[in-house]
Amino acid sequence: MSQFPQVQPSDLADDAVLLDIREQDEWDRGHAPGAVHIPMSELPARVDELAPFLERDETVVVTCRSGGRVARTLPWLEQQGYEVANLDGGMRAWHAAGKEMQTSDGSDPQVP
Repeated sequence: MSQFPQVQPSDLADDAVLLDIREQDEWDRGHAPGAVHIPMSELPARVDELAPFLERDETVVVTCRSGGRVARTLPWLEQQGYEVANLDGGMRAWHAAGKEMQTSDGSDPQVP
């Protein structure tokens, strides 16, 4: 596997577009405001939803809770033609850095 770029949460705007591949319950508890949510298990069927990234020649910064799922997803996305990077530390690091987060029910965001 090639080495993928690591992006620090502090290097991204609070409303940066991230691809969040966590499960629905994790997303509901707290996510970045500008994130696109496609759970890892649904990605092969829904990858076309990322087409706007390709059109704008943007790097897709991918996140999960702490990085394990991203490590399995980045090589596949690269094979599909996407420029990809990992959010170093995942949503745990985003939350710890005090970055803005939203929840589905308005409660305080959590990244268990």
